[in-house]
Formats: sequence, C-alpha cells, structure tokens
Amino acid sequence: MLRRGAASEARRTTRKDDEMPDTVIPTIDLQPLLAGTDGGLERVAGEVLDVYSNVGFAYLTNHGIPDALIAGLFAASARFHALPRDVKLEIEINEYHRGFIPINTSTDTTTRLATVTKPEQSESFMVMHELAPDDPDVRAGAFLAGPNQWPASLPRFEPAVRAYEAAAAGLARELVRVVAVALGLAPDALDRHFARPTTFLRLLSYPARPPHSPDDLYGSSPHTDYGFLTLLLQDDAGGLQVRSPDGTWLDAPPLPGSFVMNSGDMLHRMSHGRLLSTPHRVINRSGRARYSCPYFFDTDLRSIIEPCASWVGPDDPARFDPLVYGDFVAEQLRAHHDQHAKRAWPNSQRSRTRSRSPASSRE
Repeated sequence: MLRRGAASEARRTTRKDDEMPDTVIPTIDLQPLLAGTDGGLERVAGEVLDVYSNVGFAYLTNHGIPDALIAGLFAASARFHALPRDVKLEIEINEYHRGFIPINTSTDTTTRLATVTKPEQSESFMVMHELAPDDPDVRAGAFLAGPNQWPASLPRFEPAVRAYEAAAAGLARELVRVVAVALGLAPDALDRHFARPTTFLRLLSYPARPPHSPDDLYGSSPHTDYGFLTLLLQDDAGGLQVRSPDGTWLDAPPLPGSFVMNSGDMLHRMSHGRLLSTPHRVINRSGRARYSCPYFFDTDLRSIIEPCASWVGPDDPARFDPLVYGDFVAEQLRAHHDQHAKRAWPNSQRSRTRSRSPASSRE
C-alpha cells in the first residue's frame, strides 16, 4: 500500500485486472501556498517532500487556474482532433517538435517496464515554449528553437491554448519554489535552471481500446516522464494508472477540479534520488475517446542536471553523473518518434559536460 503521508487521501479504487489493491493517491491542497498565508510555502513543501519521496504522484487542488481556461483548452483539443486527418497532417510535427503527432508513429522501445512492440494508441498536438523570430537561439539554429504550428482552420484554437499555457507556466514556477524548499534550499535556488524553461503542452486523444486487445496495446506504454514536473489535466474517461512501489498498477481516476502532478527523471536526479520518478501508463477501457492535456515544465535545454550539492556528501556520494538536459531530450525524441529517428540536430550542448542517460530513465 502506498504511504499517505502528510497529504490528504484522494481516491480509492479497486480493479480486478492486474489484481490491484485498494488505491490511495494523495491530494495536496495548494491554497496555503497561493494565498500567501504565513508558513504556506513551507507547509506545502513539507507535503511535497513526503508524497514525492514515497509515491511520486498526487492530485493538486485549489491550484488557482480558472475553470474557464481549462474548459477552453479541452474544447480546443476536441475541435482539433475532430479535423480530417489530412488537414492535421498539414502541420505534422516538425524538426522543432511542434505540431501534430499521428497515431502509430511513436513507440517506446527503450522502456524497461514492459515489452513494447506496438505503437502508442494516441494522437496529439504538441505546443512548446514560444520563441520570437529574432530570438538568439532561433537565429543560431539551436536545438528545438523554432516556431509553433497552428491549425489555420481553427482561428480560436491558438488563443485558447496560449491562455491556458500562460496560466500553467505561472503555477509551475510557484511549484519550482515549493520543490526548492522541499529539498532544503532557498525558494529561488532552482530559478537559474528556469530562466528559459523548456515547456511541452500536449493535447492528447486516445481512441477506445478494442475488446480482446493484446496486453501490450497501450494508449501510453509504461514509462516515466523524463523532465522536471508534469501537470496533467484529464477528462472523465479514466485510464491513467500509476505503478506502486511493490509493482502493482494503481488507478489514478479523475478528480474534478484537480491536476495530477508527477515528478520526472530530471527532478529525481537533482534530488539525489530522493523524489521519485514514478512509472505510469494509460489503458483506455472507457469505450470512447479519452482526452488529456499534460503540461511538462522542464529546465533550460542547456542546464546541467546533477544532484544538489547539499544532498551529496562523503557518506552518500553522487549517484548520477552530470548531463545536459538538451542532449538527453534529443536522445529521447529520436528513440520514441518516427519523425525524429534520423534527425541530426545542430548545436548540441554535449561538449559542455559528459551526458549519460539516467539509470532511472523510462523506469
């Protein structure tokens, strides 16, 4: 059973499939943080340390993002996915990893959590951080430095997505401060990694899983997120499952008015392994399409990721070699997306330090 810790209990579900036990996914209330109450930052940071040291997933409530922005995002996603396939393919994902990702073009061949031989059963629209045409990285042809693509036939799509993205980025910056305090650091200690954050907003649509499907047909195969923090919105179809420390798969059903937040591989490394990057997967058994909108808030692509110095000492030496985040992202994109498999991206930051895939990656 997962440890509940300081956060409140959110959901209990039992599934016969996989013999899953009664599930406890914690809830963290952000009201003390966002209201600026005395000790609010420290209180939420304590809950984050407890929950993400033991579970790696939680529901976030009272997060401050208006319901109207969330509804607008889901409506925009539904409109996009309803477009004819050939229209969506006009903005298929480009070398900057922005645009439409068709179904059956992404296979997680690197996972050590399952034997995966079939492509992910989802399609998605990917938006990344916006860069102006005269941005120095754009002018230099740096890795992933390029324009987003937008569907020309949906004039209200871009404003809805941008409005939500701006709100999510504001919340994520508050959560970076929380993580810093949870790690025993000053609230602004991690800010240098996020002066130019790498962000991915992915609007996903999962078709219903056909009856009698093979076991290895996943909406999203078992994996860990390779970045820093993920903020997930999901509709009421269900299907998200989280792997508990004993290896069983636990449902993370929708909780109205909440995000699901999980910590990724880079935060796992920066915390010297203390905060977990927990495996999860999606199996859409709802009988209808499932929509979700994960927002990944990650460090600058040039950031050198290594354990915080305060967590390393003679009795507990560094467990991870330093790596450059952008180099790791390039490896992941080539491995998981047909469109990127043979790309030779310019301006790698690899020369700045040795880059090795983390032992925890995708597991």
